[in-house]
Amino acid sequence: MTVDFEECLKDSPRFRAALEEVEGDVAELELKLDKLVKLCIVMIDTGKAFCAANKQFMNGIRDLAQYSSNDAIVETSLTKFSDSLQEMINFHTILFDQTQRSIKAQLQNFVKEDLRKFKDAKKQFEKVSEEKENALVKNAQVQRNKQHEVEEATNILTATRKCFRHIALDYVLQINVLQSKRRSEILKSMLSFMCAHLAFFHQGYDLFSELGPYMKDLGAQLDRLVVDAAKEKREMEQKHSTIQQKDFSSDDSKLEYNVDAANGIVMEGYLFKRASNAFKTWNRRWFSIQNNQLVYQKKFKDNPTVVVEDLRLCTVKHCEDIERRFCFEVVSPTKSCMLQADSEKLRQAWIKAVQTSIATAYREKGDESEKLDKKSSPSTGSLDSGNESKDKLLKGESALQRVQCIPGNASCCDCGLADPRWASINLGITLCIECSGIHRSLGVHFSKVRSLTLDTWEPELLKLMCELGNDVINRVYEAKVEKMGIKKPQPGQRQEKEAYIKAKYVERKFVDKCSISSSPPDQEKKMISKSCEEKRLSIPKFGPGDQVRASPQSSVVAVNSDEARRESLFCPDELDSLFSYFDTSSKLRSIKSNDSGIQQSSDDGRESLPSTVSANSLYEPEGERQDSSVFLDSQHLNPGLQLYRASYEKNLPKMAEALAHGADVNWANSEENKATPLIQAVLGGSLVTCEFLLQNGANVNQRDVQGRGPLHHATVLGHTGQVCLFLKRGANQHATDEEGKDPLTIAVEAANADIVTLLRLARMNEEMRESEGLYGQPGDETYQDIFRDFSQMASNNPEKLNRFQQDSQKF
Repeated sequence: MTVDFEECLKDSPRFRAALEEVEGDVAELELKLDKLVKLCIVMIDTGKAFCAANKQFMNGIRDLAQYSSNDAIVETSLTKFSDSLQEMINFHTILFDQTQRSIKAQLQNFVKEDLRKFKDAKKQFEKVSEEKENALVKNAQVQRNKQHEVEEATNILTATRKCFRHIALDYVLQINVLQSKRRSEILKSMLSFMCAHLAFFHQGYDLFSELGPYMKDLGAQLDRLVVDAAKEKREMEQKHSTIQQKDFSSDDSKLEYNVDAANGIVMEGYLFKRASNAFKTWNRRWFSIQNNQLVYQKKFKDNPTVVVEDLRLCTVKHCEDIERRFCFEVVSPTKSCMLQADSEKLRQAWIKAVQTSIATAYREKGDESEKLDKKSSPSTGSLDSGNESKDKLLKGESALQRVQCIPGNASCCDCGLADPRWASINLGITLCIECSGIHRSLGVHFSKVRSLTLDTWEPELLKLMCELGNDVINRVYEAKVEKMGIKKPQPGQRQEKEAYIKAKYVERKFVDKCSISSSPPDQEKKMISKSCEEKRLSIPKFGPGDQVRASPQSSVVAVNSDEARRESLFCPDELDSLFSYFDTSSKLRSIKSNDSGIQQSSDDGRESLPSTVSANSLYEPEGERQDSSVFLDSQHLNPGLQLYRASYEKNLPKMAEALAHGADVNWANSEENKATPLIQAVLGGSLVTCEFLLQNGANVNQRDVQGRGPLHHATVLGHTGQVCLFLKRGANQHATDEEGKDPLTIAVEAANADIVTLLRLARMNEEMRESEGLYGQPGDETYQDIFRDFSQMASNNPEKLNRFQQDSQKF
């Protein structure tokens, strides 16, 4: 016992000294325990922060392991280490939880509970001790003669002593219990804390004991990796030294091309590209030839921008007419791209790579075509071939068959290679693939190239090709070849082909310039006036049988009457062109006019004609052809006048001859209201003639002195097919003549419901595109569907095209 109970009853000085010593010891114990609890709280909070930081570090290791997924050793090692560290974090968390229970909670409870009871007992003891001292003093001060006070003081002292003894004994008991309990509480909490540490380190030891063999193996691998790294370093230093000794005065040595590259990239490198904007800025881009395409990109991760989608459709040539050096141009059917290399050697390498890629693409596609031809042959054909005929027609397979049946078209117009698959639509000739690339490099103002198998062909273009042909054009453009002793280039001679084609079509060296001679001015004016007068009096009129030419008087009267307008609404060639344009898949159809009774077969019907039939007679009925005797011999006319008169005659070979002799396609006849060949083609009533002039650069909006353009004249004459064509080719339907009338006004006054419908639909589509900002676009699908529905009606129900007579009151 710390304090003796007997001494407590005596309340001796030894008792008081023992109490003073015990009270001081308990106060110091309280300070020590409070400090220990506070330090424990700090340690636990720091431990939790350590675990959080350790967890972040472990997550960083896992991220590094995922980043190193392409390295199996690094990924596996880091994953194992991060898992082990995660286990250690879990062990640390358990340790700190145990510390909180054993130190903080247990000792804090001892301080709050047991020491508080000691303090309460001390206060009571001090209070009763003071009361006892007061009772003793009062009892000692009472006088003898005051018996009443003596008794009262004696009784108070006796009671106070009893109370003192009771409280003092309780206080001593509390002191002795506290002194005994504090040892067990402190040792119990510390022992629990140390056991938690023991468990923590045992768990960590077991964990790393299991990881030990792997770490040992990894150490052995690491030794080998260090040796390999040192070896690779020596090899790289040797390679660096070897490369450093090479000549890097230019970058030419770095550029190589390989047509059979495994990754499909034939060649790649930096080139300067001229932008297509107004400023024509030059930008450096990374170009490559891959997958039969020329592409470039600004950054590696950017999607490549395609310059040429199919190298077979392009050509490449030097450019020496600009100030920048080492430039070359890649020309495709839709655009051209100006490029600049860093040196002449690089330019030559790029040009050679493009040319080689073009040749390779030709061979590859040629092999594929042969395979497809074998598969689609009649002997191996399937039952599905009939279902695919419509698709093949739209894709151009029928175009190949129809065009090649024209005399001379079975071989290339320039080199004679058999089975040409390409065509120049403005010249009306067929070409092999190599010559087509050369034609494309001439520019669209000389030759417009299309594929007979890959492109979709419109009916008027097919008719145009069948009206001309290689024999017709070669008679014009190669008239002097034999006289000059020049031999045509053979297949495979590309340089000779380029020189020959340029001389033939650009310089026109082989055209017989003497075939058209100029007449004296007075004579020429007389001829023009005479021909114009005769043409004004020869507007076609349909009769009950075949077409006949009306007298001047009857023609004039017919033009001024609704009946004549209805009868001349479509000439036979006009109707056939319109119907076939809007319904190319239709079968043999007979179109019968309600008034004239003229019948005419469709394009499909003409396809069955033998190849020996003249090209000029394939798509023009006999009754419609104009009698060319109203004009003088073409040899006495200048090229412009020849083109002018041939346009009315619908004589495409003569028109091609005039253009070859340098005729201006927009030549205006000053003797007849400055009418153009295109206006004459409208008066002649042939859709194909109009298409030929448009393909050769005729201005669809050029007007005569009366302010009327081709669209005006087609509307006045009621040629619906020509109206469709001109609207399609961008004719301005808002233009007004000298009377202030636009084509729509003229069509409304003439009560021509079909042309009014076409013009209003076109105007609606134009306004819609302008409101939506769709400039240069064909229009929305609804407009296209409506236009197709109208065309279907014209094809399948031609009698409804004359409905404007009974509906004229509505307008």
